[in-house]
Amino acid sequence: MQEQRRPSQKSLYALDFLNLFLADVRDGVGPYLNIYLKGSQHWNSDQIGIVTAVSSITTVMAQTPVGALIDNLRQKRMLIVLAAALVTFGCLCIAFFPNFPVVIGSQFLIGIGAAVFPPAIAAITLGLVGRRELDRRVGRNETFNHTGNLLVAVLSGFAGQFIAPKSIFFLVGLMAVASAYSVSRIREKEIDHELARGDGEERDEEKTGKGNKYEGILKLLSDRNIVLFSTAVILFHFANAAMLPLVGQLLAQTQQGTGLNGTVYMSACIIVAQLVMVASANVAGRFAEGGRKRIFLVGFGVLPIRGVLYTLCQNPFFLVSVQILDGIAGGIFGVLSVLMIADLTKGSGRFNLTQGMLASCIGIGAGLSNLLAGFVVQKAGYNVGFLMLAAIAVVALAVFWFLVPETKQKKSQRTLTYQS
Repeated sequence: MQEQRRPSQKSLYALDFLNLFLADVRDGVGPYLNIYLKGSQHWNSDQIGIVTAVSSITTVMAQTPVGALIDNLRQKRMLIVLAAALVTFGCLCIAFFPNFPVVIGSQFLIGIGAAVFPPAIAAITLGLVGRRELDRRVGRNETFNHTGNLLVAVLSGFAGQFIAPKSIFFLVGLMAVASAYSVSRIREKEIDHELARGDGEERDEEKTGKGNKYEGILKLLSDRNIVLFSTAVILFHFANAAMLPLVGQLLAQTQQGTGLNGTVYMSACIIVAQLVMVASANVAGRFAEGGRKRIFLVGFGVLPIRGVLYTLCQNPFFLVSVQILDGIAGGIFGVLSVLMIADLTKGSGRFNLTQGMLASCIGIGAGLSNLLAGFVVQKAGYNVGFLMLAAIAVVALAVFWFLVPETKQKKSQRTLTYQS
């Protein structure tokens, strides 16, 4: 029998603001780094691809051990504060010392910090509200996260145009302070740390029959459904991660003579995408109760269309409008990825370890995407780069559609468990 958890409004509001302020901190400066290095520092595409990949590759290395740490650590709030400090320090180093070795080192720090946020926030959320309210709460988390991205995009565009291109790096510091304060307002005593690891009062004893013995990483890797889902996620981010950075480079090259710099156009791209993500994340959270896969297929389906559209026109206004599709996919992915992993790991005690593994998959896809796309664009041009990413997106769609099962079980059915 599942227990109805009732956390205080103070903790729930603090969780809202944590997602709002971490929107900028959790990804460092994201595609703005490409704009800054291309437009202000005049780096080559292959150099930009290398430094962008460093953060993703570092995240790959850190995510799984970080997930295991969160499963066993009760100081989840402090871990978020430390990660925010690492990201902030890395961004400030890039702002003051934008040379290749410093940017590489800073991206390494940002990658470590970024590894903490997704599993830590998911764990705190599950520990606060329980599984019964998880669908809507994850949708709400993502809604506030995308609202924060929207706010930062507006501020970044204004600061980049009227103050300095490097202003975005200092915004990260302000957001980090605000996020540290927000997480401190979540009441520690209201977080059920057993439930936060995918166990607690909602443990499925029939699954293992072994009380509190938790699943190890080899058991996770032997589960066919988790492996297939992770494969689809790798391919999705292999196709997706480099698209917006490449658009940023295009904008940095084509904006001359318009009176606006590339940061303004990049902010417009992010604003359009985040506006759509706010709505799509909210809708995904509300409708996920009826089934995960049918909603997720929409997110996978729009990605190859987006890649092809980028090759049709290089007009800045057209490139910005295509970001509507990015908003649809991004909003859906942020909600459904957490829910499907929660379904797959129910009762295992390894919710956060699996979240870390999933984030590693995302990092693998993103790192390969940025690295390969940078070299392809340098040798063959932007259109070839976008078409390559679109082709990978088609493969991702096929893998998810035909091989990944529905994870949301009807109430009359036993929750999906690991294969023995």
